[in-house]
Amino acid sequence: MISNFRGTDVKSAQAFRISPNDSNYFAILFDKHQDDIENIFVIEIFKIGGATPPNEHAVAHEFFYVLHGEGIASCSGEEVSLRKGDALLLKPGNEHVIRNTGSSKLYTLTVMTPNEGFAELIRSGEPVALDDEDLRILSGEQA
Repeated sequence: MISNFRGTDVKSAQAFRISPNDSNYFAILFDKHQDDIENIFVIEIFKIGGATPPNEHAVAHEFFYVLHGEGIASCSGEEVSLRKGDALLLKPGNEHVIRNTGSSKLYTLTVMTPNEGFAELIRSGEPVALDDEDLRILSGEQA
């Protein structure tokens, strides 16, 4: 048995929506609960027109890498467009929002380091199932 690493895929990921009215949800790849690490790696999925609630982190850096779709990141009065292949790093202490502005779902690899309670917040939400579109996009299959 290999103990120096753990592989996973999106089909095996547990997915959650933090609050019932949220328009984004998370498929957890790696976190403290599963892997005893001090950061979290998720696929964040934004419905069409969806957005994160305004939020900020006291000590954590939050990283987004756009896998599919397009959106806008707003932080401290500034905005930047996001599309497939773009990466964004948000520094601690800045209120921010990520919005899906495209005509399809927006998918990002989102990493928070350190975790700062993010994994626990996600896991306290309601479990959701990834739909066929999510699985198709995230596995790299063509339509």
